[in-house]
Amino acid sequence: MREEATDIVVVGGGNAALTAALAAREGGARVVVLERAPEDEAGGNSAFTAGAMRVVYRGLEDLRALMPDLSEEEIARTDFGTYTEEQFFDDMARVTQNRTDPDLCEILVRESHPTLLWMRSKGVRFQPIYGRQAFKVEGRFKFWGGLTVEAWGGGPGLVAALTRAARNAGIDIRYQSRAVRLASDGFGVHGVEVRKRDGERYLLRAQAVILAAGGFEADPEMRVRYLGPGWELAKVRGSRFNTGDGIKMALAIGAAPVGNWSGCHAVGWDFNAPEFGDLSVGDGFQKHSYPFGIMINAEGKRFVDEGADFRNYTYAKYGRVILAQPGHFAWQIFDGQVLHLLRDEYRIKRVTKVRAETLEDLVAKLEGVNAEAALAEIRAFNAAVRRDIPFNPNVKDGRRTEGLPIPKSNWANPIEVPPFEAYQVGCGITFTFGGLRIDTRAQVLDQDLDPIPGLYAAGELVGGLFYFNYPGGTGLTSGAVFGRRAGMSAAADLAARGPRAPKGPFLPVPSLA
Repeated sequence: MREEATDIVVVGGGNAALTAALAAREGGARVVVLERAPEDEAGGNSAFTAGAMRVVYRGLEDLRALMPDLSEEEIARTDFGTYTEEQFFDDMARVTQNRTDPDLCEILVRESHPTLLWMRSKGVRFQPIYGRQAFKVEGRFKFWGGLTVEAWGGGPGLVAALTRAARNAGIDIRYQSRAVRLASDGFGVHGVEVRKRDGERYLLRAQAVILAAGGFEADPEMRVRYLGPGWELAKVRGSRFNTGDGIKMALAIGAAPVGNWSGCHAVGWDFNAPEFGDLSVGDGFQKHSYPFGIMINAEGKRFVDEGADFRNYTYAKYGRVILAQPGHFAWQIFDGQVLHLLRDEYRIKRVTKVRAETLEDLVAKLEGVNAEAALAEIRAFNAAVRRDIPFNPNVKDGRRTEGLPIPKSNWANPIEVPPFEAYQVGCGITFTFGGLRIDTRAQVLDQDLDPIPGLYAAGELVGGLFYFNYPGGTGLTSGAVFGRRAGMSAAADLAARGPRAPKGPFLPVPSLA
């Protein structure tokens, strides 16, 4: 097997991987990025996102530092509010039921704004999320749910900007190059074995390896093993290449697993979407305006409180709930009062949708649903709405139902004004929550909880941050924060110790392929 050598190898090609590579290069290291996908599918799950990034800001000036393109007209017509460190901490604690790792969570929150500023210095542009996170009320846009900033051009724009920065920095990006085994001698990691698309294998020796290759969401066997029966039926929102390679390689040399291995980020996703994400559609198969309507299952029954909280704090757990319904699907139902509030993803061409002028005609068109039961359920819902409470999409308005087995706590509008529309959704898995245990320097720990020399990790394959649920927009921020930290730590360790030679033959660890 032929050999090559570099200073630091980054495994993965998305947001976490590229920020790690840029930080390591900034620290003076020679860096090679190994991207399993071909160039036209590169970027991992980052390329399939809308680019939203949850970030702390104390007010307009913090946002202007990230978005100097903000015009005076935009500022005048917008209430940006604030999103403090305390609010971010509270959101992480609340949605994870206080299980998030406190040390990692502190880094995530406190480094969110500095990391985005650093990304901007590398050429990443940001903009306000007007289309999805702000509603216009009385002539002004108001942001809600703690989510205000997105990368220019969404996920594809973010990946393109980071890739451009990496190339300008002299980073070697190798596509269709899959890392299949960590080179370890029992005293640390000294590189990776690489398999190219044409079958050629070579050993890429390095002083450090940073794993940022995503979770195991695209591996149906691992989904069933860890998430449970039925998860092989979920659609994959993003990359088909996120099959847990980084996790498997690290566990094979004794890395410690941690986190919510039976949990994942999963959303309502068009029922007839393809098996894996489609970059031509991006995140358009998601259907996240359910707080303004109701969801009905095959038995014609509501099964969840659609208005329990802002979409940002419920959407990542409702995919699991939909998967558990009879037939593994649901229909989201809206009436003419709220159609103008539906997000842009409801208007794409590839959508499973029915429309009718009467409720009787609508329920008859809901494929797989008990129409008689559905009609009765809608009428019972309408009768339970507190019509005396004003509707306001920008706040948790308390407009609720009373007397129903499953309440709707906010935004409860009766389904009574035509036209009526319904959208069929299944479960789309985004990423998995279980992963590798790292310390605050992003160094991977072994099962004795000691750092593994030369091994670092960032992104989806890091465990311990998310349990049960997820605050929207935190994934890209986490990937960037810990990607940057992993790159900085790897470069600093390299500079401190100088060249590090293997102490013996590499252990006979099986490769992935």
